[in-house]
Amino acid sequence: MKSEKQFECCPPFDPTLWDDKLFEWNNKLFIKDSVRTFFFMPLNFGKVVRRLDKKLKANGADFSEAVCLSDHTSKWNMDIYVSLNKEINDPSLKRFNGSFYSKVYEGDFKDTGKWCSNYETYTKTKGFNIKKMYMWYTTCPKCAKKYGKNYTVILSEVEEKS
Repeated sequence: MKSEKQFECCPPFDPTLWDDKLFEWNNKLFIKDSVRTFFFMPLNFGKVVRRLDKKLKANGADFSEAVCLSDHTSKWNMDIYVSLNKEINDPSLKRFNGSFYSKVYEGDFKDTGKWCSNYETYTKTKGFNIKKMYMWYTTCPKCAKKYGKNYTVILSEVEEKS
């Protein structure tokens, strides 16, 4: 049996490291995969993450940083980008470059629409134009229940308004 200090599968999340932060990424490494969704709800997320974990371990890499960005491309698909600690030879490797602004939200996923609206308004007040937006669901439902918080980070590539 696991002790209370161990996490189920998702590491504890510290929102202060990601709330209202601007990051400059230069060749930040991610590996891309796709998750099937049903009206935006992920169906095989855990299976995809396990598949990526196996692939990374086989190449001597890992995603210890635990950043997993989601790009909802339709009601039926979500591309995920998982950060990794070293380059591997894989066609799904992606590099993120540029300025990325993040803001943390807490609560039930049903509030995602409100969060996105707030985020878009807030980034404008910060003087940014959003180029591409991602969601980072920091814990699975089981770990969110265990930790008592369900944090979601909205992170987007931004550019300064001209």
